[in-house]
Amino acid sequence: MSRRPRHQPPPASATPPREDEPYNIIPVHNLLADHPSLRFPEVRAAAAALRAVGDLRRPPFAQWRPHMDLLDWLSLFFGFQRDNVRNQREHLVLHLANAQMRLTPPPDNIDTLDATVLRRFRRKLLKNYTSWCSYLGKKSNIWISDNRRAGGESDLRRELLYVSLYLLIWGEAANLRFAPECICYIFHNMANELNRILEDYIDDNTGQPVMPSISGENAFLNHVVKPIYETIRREVDSSRNGTAPHSAWRNYDDINEYFWSKRCFEKLKWPPDVGSNFFVTPGTGKHVGKTGFVEQRSFWNLLRSFDRLWVMLVLFLQAAIIVAWEERTYPWQALEDRDVQVRALTIFFTWSGMRFVQSLLDVGMQYKLVSRETMGHGVRMAMKCAVSAGWIVVFGVFYGRIWEQKNHDRRWSPAANTRVVNFLEVVFVFLIPELLALALFIIPWIRNFLENTNWRIFYMLSWWFQSRSFVGRGLREGLVDNIKYSLFWVFVLATKFCFSYFLQIKPMIAPTKAVLDIKNVHYEWHEFFHHSNRFAVGLLWLPVVLIYLMDLQIWYSIYSSFAGAAVGLLAHLGEIRNMQQLKLRFQFFASAIQFNLMPEEQLLNARGTLKSKFKDAIHRLKLRYGLGQPYRKLESNQVEANKFALIWNEIILCFREEDIISDRELELLELPQNSWNVRVIRWPCFLLCNELLLALSQAKELVNDSDKRLYNKICKNEYRRCAVIEAYDSVKHLLLQIIKPNSEEHSIMTVLFQEIDHSLEIEKFTKTFKTTALPQLHSKLIKLTELLNKPIKDLNQVVNTLQALYEISIRDFFKEKRNPNQLKEDGLAQHNPASGLLFENAVQLPDTTNENFYRQVRRLHTILTSRDSMQNIPINLEARRRIAFFSNSLFMNMPHAPQVEKMMAFSVLTPYYSEEVLFSKEQLRTENEDGVSILYYLQTIYDDDWKNFVERMRREGMVKDSDIWTDKIRDLRLWASYRGQTLSRTVRGMMYYYRALKMLAFLDSASEMDIREGTRELVPMGSLNSEQSPSSKSSLSRASSSVSLLFKGHEYGTALMKFTYVVACQIYGTQKAKKDPHADEILSLMRDNEALRVAYVDEKTSGRDEKEYYSVLVKFDKQLQKEVEIYRVKLPGPLKLGEGKPENQNHAIIFTRGDAVQTIDMNQDNYFEEALKMRNLLEEYRLYYGNRKPTILGVREHIFTGSVSSLAWFMSAQETSFVTLGQRVLANPLKVRMHYGHPDVFDRFWFLTRGGISKASRVINISEDIFAGFNCTLRGGNVTHHEYVQVGKGRDVGLNQVSMFEAKVASGNGEQILSRDVYRLGHRLDFFRMLSFFYTTVGFFFNTMMVVLTVYGFLWGRLYLALSGVESAMEDNSSDNKALGTILNQQFIIQLGLFTALPMIVENSIEHGFLQAIWDFLTMQLQLSSVFYTFSMGTRSHYFGRTVLHGGAKYRATGRGFVVEHKSFAENYRLFARSHFVKAIELGLILVIYASHSPVATDSFVYIALTITSWFLVASWLMTPFVFNPSGFDWLKTVYDFDDFMNWIWYRGSVFAKAEQSWERWWNEEQDHLKVTGLWGKLLEIILDLRFFFFQYGIVYQLGISAGSTSIGVYLLSWIYVIVVSVIYAVIVYARNKYAAKEHIYYRLVQFLVIILAILLIVALLEFTQFKFVDVFTSLLAFLPTGWGLILIAQVFRPFLQSTIIWDGVVSAARLYDILFGVIVMAPVALLSWLPGFQNMQTKILFNEAFSRGLRISQIITGKKSKV
Repeated sequence: MSRRPRHQPPPASATPPREDEPYNIIPVHNLLADHPSLRFPEVRAAAAALRAVGDLRRPPFAQWRPHMDLLDWLSLFFGFQRDNVRNQREHLVLHLANAQMRLTPPPDNIDTLDATVLRRFRRKLLKNYTSWCSYLGKKSNIWISDNRRAGGESDLRRELLYVSLYLLIWGEAANLRFAPECICYIFHNMANELNRILEDYIDDNTGQPVMPSISGENAFLNHVVKPIYETIRREVDSSRNGTAPHSAWRNYDDINEYFWSKRCFEKLKWPPDVGSNFFVTPGTGKHVGKTGFVEQRSFWNLLRSFDRLWVMLVLFLQAAIIVAWEERTYPWQALEDRDVQVRALTIFFTWSGMRFVQSLLDVGMQYKLVSRETMGHGVRMAMKCAVSAGWIVVFGVFYGRIWEQKNHDRRWSPAANTRVVNFLEVVFVFLIPELLALALFIIPWIRNFLENTNWRIFYMLSWWFQSRSFVGRGLREGLVDNIKYSLFWVFVLATKFCFSYFLQIKPMIAPTKAVLDIKNVHYEWHEFFHHSNRFAVGLLWLPVVLIYLMDLQIWYSIYSSFAGAAVGLLAHLGEIRNMQQLKLRFQFFASAIQFNLMPEEQLLNARGTLKSKFKDAIHRLKLRYGLGQPYRKLESNQVEANKFALIWNEIILCFREEDIISDRELELLELPQNSWNVRVIRWPCFLLCNELLLALSQAKELVNDSDKRLYNKICKNEYRRCAVIEAYDSVKHLLLQIIKPNSEEHSIMTVLFQEIDHSLEIEKFTKTFKTTALPQLHSKLIKLTELLNKPIKDLNQVVNTLQALYEISIRDFFKEKRNPNQLKEDGLAQHNPASGLLFENAVQLPDTTNENFYRQVRRLHTILTSRDSMQNIPINLEARRRIAFFSNSLFMNMPHAPQVEKMMAFSVLTPYYSEEVLFSKEQLRTENEDGVSILYYLQTIYDDDWKNFVERMRREGMVKDSDIWTDKIRDLRLWASYRGQTLSRTVRGMMYYYRALKMLAFLDSASEMDIREGTRELVPMGSLNSEQSPSSKSSLSRASSSVSLLFKGHEYGTALMKFTYVVACQIYGTQKAKKDPHADEILSLMRDNEALRVAYVDEKTSGRDEKEYYSVLVKFDKQLQKEVEIYRVKLPGPLKLGEGKPENQNHAIIFTRGDAVQTIDMNQDNYFEEALKMRNLLEEYRLYYGNRKPTILGVREHIFTGSVSSLAWFMSAQETSFVTLGQRVLANPLKVRMHYGHPDVFDRFWFLTRGGISKASRVINISEDIFAGFNCTLRGGNVTHHEYVQVGKGRDVGLNQVSMFEAKVASGNGEQILSRDVYRLGHRLDFFRMLSFFYTTVGFFFNTMMVVLTVYGFLWGRLYLALSGVESAMEDNSSDNKALGTILNQQFIIQLGLFTALPMIVENSIEHGFLQAIWDFLTMQLQLSSVFYTFSMGTRSHYFGRTVLHGGAKYRATGRGFVVEHKSFAENYRLFARSHFVKAIELGLILVIYASHSPVATDSFVYIALTITSWFLVASWLMTPFVFNPSGFDWLKTVYDFDDFMNWIWYRGSVFAKAEQSWERWWNEEQDHLKVTGLWGKLLEIILDLRFFFFQYGIVYQLGISAGSTSIGVYLLSWIYVIVVSVIYAVIVYARNKYAAKEHIYYRLVQFLVIILAILLIVALLEFTQFKFVDVFTSLLAFLPTGWGLILIAQVFRPFLQSTIIWDGVVSAARLYDILFGVIVMAPVALLSWLPGFQNMQTKILFNEAFSRGLRISQIITGKKSKV
């Protein structure tokens, strides 16, 4: 075997990759380039390992060049694209180099790739592949022995080949990346071919060495990826844009799950056989149907997925009613009775019945899965139905025998008892599976073992209970976690069941019996069931049962709030809440930064041992509570103090750049570096304020004390000691500096200070000097510093002050008076007084350009003068919050930071479509109808930020304010964009990672000298010495900062290797082609941020109208000063087959690097001080949480949009409690945190082999991100939550945006219910985790809907009782109202949003203090937050219910603008008519009828008590859109809005009119969901609409004209009225169409005749029947709902009616109804607008939060603006 010598670099002449070829992060193709990352030997080692091709057989049909490596070798054999190879080469080299840097202990030979690094990586990357092989019982094609000894170079090469092959397949798989097991299948076959090449197999047919079955240029893309891609694409096309039922087409999951069975090997073969039925799509021939699961649209999914929960609730309800029926005080008293015991056994009937229903549902929903290939599945479903039906029969027989025996013996004889025992034996058999599950629950690891091992025997045993599936195996948590969440749920369930029994079920028993006992009810209508009141009882129980089914949500909410509070307190959240508490801890703050953020030098193996953990814990305790000496005094010379100063100053400088503090605050907050020979650490001024004055007053009091006592007294406070010493040292330095060095005065001063120093040394200061003279000296020194600080220095006054100082020192300061001669002798007076006055010619002030000197003078002045304790520094609330959070987080538990070189690498990925990048000049200036521009709005809300910005601009050379629109326009646009939700804000935030890593890399490697020298040079903190030199002007630009002046160059290389930021700008290519300004903005972002990369999809037209698609990565090249293309990977076709956002993330993920990827959305922000903690966070991946390491690290969010308006505040408060307290509880103790929202950090290699960071199937995955969490949990990942890091996040701020957002989330949850992920989690999680999972995802929305249904159920029930006459019969029995009272109270609690408010109060108490939390809560209530929460409850339940019934979920772009403009009435009507207004009007109608026809309502107190909550709901749903609408109650706007609304309604318009213009178009769009719904959806819709006919049925019998008759004829006759009205309407419409234009007189005649007829009819009725005039109005209440019901039913039958004449009638009637609804909704708004004062009140409610921060909103609204 001849091997090429390995270390010899290939001859440069033969290298086709050009030296200057664009590269992404490191130039792997040119290792001799001058690039900071190439100085790492690890990078060269990884690249060398790839080049070690050795004696591998060369590909036959291509020329082999010396520079080629293993990836080129694979590419030539298997036909991968060149850029894919280049991309993965860098990916692999970077990863291996990073992994090798992290090795502890470092490898012996640093210049070669370490085998363990590679082996670990291969195991991790191919873990999913090996478990897939094991699951299918196939032998893995990785031919490497895992024992350590074997191996050597060829093994290393082999590992590299497998890893490279997988990455190359993954990098080119495009949309197939969503189907990870499909990639496993491809890899399995290609690895097999690779093995045959490596083992030099000979092809039997040709006799030549074997070749892969596919090879040639782009062969892999064309022959492997494309056929499967095309199949997916055809399936998506057949889904009619996602509107076809999910069961009719295969989505990504179905395609993927095809590879979970062995049939993929038999049917699909290799290379993929295009004739296989896998490639056949629906509608053509025999295709493969759904695999693994069929998504059917139905509410039954809730029962199917969470059957165990419903079994528990139903069985308890049944048992509780049986026991409570006895009416004993306590349940156990009733259970002493044998009859009750036996009756309670009927719960097993219910249980077996529910099992039967479950098995029928399985058949009904999953029958499409059964095909010839999957017969086993069908057999099992059929058997399950048979067995569960069998159990019902068995229970029936045995139970019947018990009562038979008892009735025979007339008592509980021994024989009857044995029959009871027999029944219990049967029950025991029935329960065996449950008991087994319980046993496995108690010992979770056995269950995990059984599920994860792929032994046939276990498979046979578990076949009956659950279908075998590749995911969802071994999900049990460890024992400790198990106990924690089980205890939590035991408490919750115990509380709920006690409450339900005593306060819901028991009180209902007496009224139920009473109602059942009422005889001869006088029914007021035609009653179909005369002899029993069971229907009335059912209606009484309905709201109770609904509340019973949902109130577990409330108990969960209460308990989780307190659990979250406990976990938060134990994690030390909220210990530093404000600057006051920070001051107390600032001394240990430096040690905390050192301890957490600075890597300590570690001995090998010292980390992770028990001893080191114990030491850490002690260390943290000392830090937290300031114990022990080392954490007290940071002396000024320590390196630690200097490092701390660099970090702290950089943070403060970032604050200044962001304009959240002013220049003055910067000086007060910064930690100045040591200068002027000060002997102590120079704390920031805001800590030293007032300390010097206090020390002076102490000195004054203790006049006669010894030095020691005085000094001890001062030293009690560290800051006071420092202030005193610093003031003395600074004064000494200052005086000696402003006096000419060689003058006599200089020597006098020197002597004076020597005397003072000496007296201090021998501790005789108080004996030598009078402390009473100090205040005089103090006041003169203040005067001196003031003079020096003035812009124009008056030398004479300086001289005078110095003379005064001298006089006081000589005359009053010394205790012993000395005569002039003595003074001369001691060197304290002039030798020649005649030479002029002292100091006259000796003062020499430094030049004004000496910024450093004057800065120190200012600091001295602050120390000398400050009297107040600077509580309000910084003024900006945001700055205070950030400092407090950062400092608090450093006292929380977090892993130690490694050095930057040894940290895990990570990238950030942001999907972007076409949102704002940077506000343009026009956008900032354009005013809305109220005369408010975005800029003006921002200036008002961010008042202090604006002042700081203007101050900064002035310092950077702005002369007059108007320059801001010319010279400084870019700065202005950035300033505004950083306060909106723009891409530039997100990019700035994420690039802080880069900046932080560079600084940390410098601090890691900097020696003591570097830092000391650095701190000397840096005294003027690089940024603010603007007068010094032109070069320093630029130093405030984002790129450079104070520390960056010290960098040695390698920091950039290190930071680039560890961090990269990819923004997936999907349509950037199109934007460039169209010359869209967004494209220029994105380019300038790349220019300003060197670690930023942009990935986009490029469309190229090739040949005859064929389009080619490419994934392209670009960056900005600093040398060439232009954008360069790095990689261009061809795609098999258009990118978007599924939901847009996940597809966008998926195409760009191949360009990310590192071990972790953080998903950041377009509306997020980050902070420099948080970026410093990133390397600590990434260390969490090494720790075990429970029995697994984490795969997603959750991070908390801070909602930064809360200050915009009260609505934004409610939204952010709700969201904050969700993203902090909610997530904290989910992660610990409940262990069901998924992935909601975005700043989570994913374990990149874990996810890229398991389907990526989101799911993308059309419609079903509309909430794409949460599915990443589902997928992670199902595949055995672990999600944690960490609160020491936070990321900013913006939320929607206007009511319409908020409602659209809630609609999107609710629809998404409606789709989740149908999904396989939820079904599997519901079945595979253990019982308690399943409960946690249900109540925190889909259950929350389901229960919200139940609340609304309760209101409906209650009101319809009361209406029935009132109109039927049962209520008057029940009146004598008052206990029924008591029972109802309890139920209503519960419903009211929910409705007020208290159960959403409790978590907010608790979370606020932890973080801001209890009183503050209560105050906030009360303020919110005054600002009508409960009205808003009630309204959003309606939004959620409407969209959730509609999506589950009919589908139609769609991505709603909510827009993230600022909302100060008034929304028109028509717009609000369009958005809320169907979801809120119509429902509120219906409920209002019921309440009105109930008030007028109920005997109970005569007692107004009872009526109010019964219906106040319902009225509150109605009012909220009607009025919220106007209460939270700026100028909602402005009379002129209201009038204008109504005109606009009427124009919209009557707009005839063209076919192309939008819904915003034409009512008819909108009305059609509102019925879109009925077009896509199935048969069951339509049936249910019709059944629900029938309720509107009940009004007519109930009221007709109450009319005078019915004359008390209760025959069915009365109702049937009333339909004549409906028909007559329809006919008359049709006649008028016909007449208008025919005559109104030409023969107008006929039209008037028809109208006249109709009116005459109507009058005659009424007169006749009044005369000849018992018709009363009031009946005209009462009958309106009856017939209007009927008409509405008819219209709704007609909409369902639209396909049949549309072509008939009836349809026009339906449309015009619907238009009249919408006018009617509009008028009803408008009436109260108009009334409130007309009343004076409401507009002002509403403005206060809406903008209160900003008011308290000085928002001149009335000016904003009326537009009296002060221009910039």
